[in-house]
Amino acid sequence: MTISDILSPIDVPSIVQSFFDHDRAVNYDCHTMPLLSIQVTELKDGIFIGCSMNHCIGDGTSYWHFFNTWSEIFQAQGNNISITRPPIHKRWFPDGVSPILNLPFAHQDEYISRVEAPKLRERMFQFSSQSIAKLKEKSNAESNTNKISSFQTLSALVWRCIMRARCLPHDQITRCTLATNNRSRMEPSLSNDYFGNSLYAVGGVTTAGELLEHNLGWAAWKLHEAVANHSDKVVRDFFDIWLQSPFVLQPARIFDPYSVMMGSSPRFNMYGNEFGMGKAVALRSGYANKFDGKVSSYPGYEGGGSIDLEVCLSPDSMSALESDKEFMDAVSLSYQLH
Repeated sequence: MTISDILSPIDVPSIVQSFFDHDRAVNYDCHTMPLLSIQVTELKDGIFIGCSMNHCIGDGTSYWHFFNTWSEIFQAQGNNISITRPPIHKRWFPDGVSPILNLPFAHQDEYISRVEAPKLRERMFQFSSQSIAKLKEKSNAESNTNKISSFQTLSALVWRCIMRARCLPHDQITRCTLATNNRSRMEPSLSNDYFGNSLYAVGGVTTAGELLEHNLGWAAWKLHEAVANHSDKVVRDFFDIWLQSPFVLQPARIFDPYSVMMGSSPRFNMYGNEFGMGKAVALRSGYANKFDGKVSSYPGYEGGGSIDLEVCLSPDSMSALESDKEFMDAVSLSYQLH
């Protein structure tokens, strides 16, 4: 198998999932499996590095902090190794809360689900910095503001176009949820080097009809407000509610088929890692946490503010999205491998 065999097909080949050692594992499996696993797959003309990390250890911010630090140690080649950003391992807990928590479960089946994803198409879409800048200018102009960010605009575009592709009833409730880092929103703030889980899901809610009757700026402003209103109080209120009635997050049971979940972040330093083989040519992910409407964002290969989106949809919805003019007009041609 060659690099081209992985990157040339329109859809991400399912064999990519086997390049990750913890394929189909859930967090609970850490009782018998490693918390971290690195699988190196040798292709005919390249190397695929698959890193699997148990989510109990950390979130996406911590995952890429680890990867960046590992790269930094490698590049030092054993000479004067000095980590630029030492991880902070002391776990944060609300005042007066013990690190030892008793969960109200009698059996693991009450909080563990091994749900096999339905048949999905998984495709990468590239958005150039120029295309994103045009979208951002458009959405801010339509909302008569300058506060809407590039990512909020792109998320709004994805939300609108996927809902149109699904042909939902006019009154169907739909959400666009963004995975949001809590660290900078805490008071006092947590360091970005805090190694653990500190994220929350925020987003906009409306009906499918209202979403499509309004313009891009209207949808983007809804997402902007959700992000802007995410505060220390929101985080602590969530913890208070959770402590009164603890639950274990099971994404497959939470996200409905009428919504979109935006995960990962184009701000993570993904292409800056170096392990003696030069810059990576592409990014791909494994099986975990994929369902109809899950979208993961990565920095674009060419940099400069470009963004790549990994979109998971049912086959019918993906075909409709590929024919959506508003969406495809914003998509850029894939870069060519040399």
